Amino acid sequence: MLGAADIRRLAAELDLRPTKKLGQNFVIDPNTIRRIVAAAQLNRADTVVEIGPGLGSLTLGILEVVDKLVAVEVDPKLASILPRTLDPFLSGKTFELVEADALRVTELPLPPTALVANLPYNISVPVLLHFLQTFPTIERALVMVQAEVAHRLAAKPGGKEYGSPSVKLEWFGTARLAGNIGRSVFWPVPGVDSALVYFERGESREGRKEVFEVIDAAFAQRRKTLRQALAGWAGSAQQAEEILLRAGISPSARGEELGIAEFIRVASSK
Repeated sequence: MLGAADIRRLAAELDLRPTKKLGQNFVIDPNTIRRIVAAAQLNRADTVVEIGPGLGSLTLGILEVVDKLVAVEVDPKLASILPRTLDPFLSGKTFELVEADALRVTELPLPPTALVANLPYNISVPVLLHFLQTFPTIERALVMVQAEVAHRLAAKPGGKEYGSPSVKLEWFGTARLAGNIGRSVFWPVPGVDSALVYFERGESREGRKEVFEVIDAAFAQRRKTLRQALAGWAGSAQQAEEILLRAGISPSARGEELGIAEFIRVASSK
């Protein structure tokens, strides 16, 4: 397990200056790594995909409990040193490194059953949704994200934190908060708090594109009633009202009141 001194030494070797653009805040506390791995509920048979392994601190924690891991890293400097850092710990393990932008990854050398990642704050939601859509073999996920984003992902209908990310994640399964992470365990120290979100995949669904269009329209103008918010999507406010009534939903309701089942009904009633 890597500590603060190890992280700084590796960064110095690479002449690495962590950038906000790539969301590079490295966990330097081994106990926090153990917390994250425990919260992921992994088992030895899992094949894990880690997004943004960085200098390898979380990677090493994952490899303590699983035998197969695929890491996706966009930074060439970090990708160059990661195999050397991990090499002493890879006996009997399978490790694959994919050097790519996570948002553009469409295939992996091994089919993952779990996703574990300290996700860059600026692209955390798109990356998570992309991987769940692209790799249906992912059964579970544990992601560390900005605390505000974590609460949105795990939010339920009716609250102010509930929005497009909440419903879109619900399309794939169920999510819950799995703990808070303090700023002091990172280097460099971020300007925001972090939290963990645990996800379990649910039933397979059809028609994602159409349903997500409804979700986007509903929350683009979340203060408006669905009759008004869905007018552009439906063709007019009157047509939106007719679709909503066919779906058994009040035209005066707002998007924040609907769960994924209701959004599916709206999309299929058009």
